[in-house]
Amino acid sequence: MYYLQRLKDLREDMDLQQSDIAKLLKTTQPQYSRYETGERDLPIRHLVTLADYYNVSTDYILGRTNNKKLSTK
Repeated sequence: MYYLQRLKDLREDMDLQQSDIAKLLKTTQPQYSRYETGERDLPIRHLVTLADYYNVSTDYILGRTNNKKLSTK
């Protein structure tokens, strides 16, 4: 699952800890860690929240494109 590395990279690029993102998603750090390691599937609501937070497309997080920029359709 390519998106697992994207989640971690986006977080680390902003010098954030898993606990910081867990707060954003209103979950716990151990639960967020499970998303990054693939132990649990990332809920769609969290995917959308993270895409908005990082200002990237959901397709970028999912590995469907390497273009970080949001489409301006």
